Amino acid sequence: MVKRICALMLAFFVALSISSCGGDNGRHAIYMVVDVSGTYARQSDKARDVLKYLLITANPGDTLALARIDSRSYTEKNIIAKVTLENVPSKANAQKKVFAAKADRFVRKIRRARGSAYTDISGALILATEFLRETGASKKTIVIFSDMKQELGKGTVRNFNYDVKGIRFVVINIIKLRSDNVDPRRYKRRMEAWKKKLTASGAAEWIVITDMDKILDVFPS
Repeated sequence: MVKRICALMLAFFVALSISSCGGDNGRHAIYMVVDVSGTYARQSDKARDVLKYLLITANPGDTLALARIDSRSYTEKNIIAKVTLENVPSKANAQKKVFAAKADRFVRKIRRARGSAYTDISGALILATEFLRETGASKKTIVIFSDMKQELGKGTVRNFNYDVKGIRFVVINIIKLRSDNVDPRRYKRRMEAWKKKLTASGAAEWIVITDMDKILDVFPS
């Protein structure tokens, strides 16, 4: 009898471990990275508006994070705010208010500052991927507010692939570079190159938004 009970307990804990690791726990982790170079630094208020919408639609148990893309983005210092919402609605609402206040301070600060000299998008995505993995959420999304033109400073190495299996990418690009206006093929080639790289590394989806109103379609309330 004792052996049978022990066997049943062992089977229970194994099943529990499997379900907690691989099952759909219903939680969503969203990591938003904001380009603070050049023109995008002056458009950060739009990124904040998107983030606040994501906050409103987030559910208890969901995780949100905000980080910046600058000259070297693979550092915890680039994470502006992060939160996992409590299951108690009143506590979750209080957390949302704190997070929104940090986003407001971030926008005010970068609008006053000079934009970063370089744009390390790859470093930001590697950091985002690691963060999302640690949340254990079944649904993971990286939102990128950028024109996706990467410019790396001297000595910054990013020419390698990274594991983004199961992660959805949503790129919000509402500003066209002057060079893209001159030759739109440059923009299309750049976006296709990123899409190819990330989907080859396991990305679940690649979505590009050029109209802010389309946010509602990608993240319905």
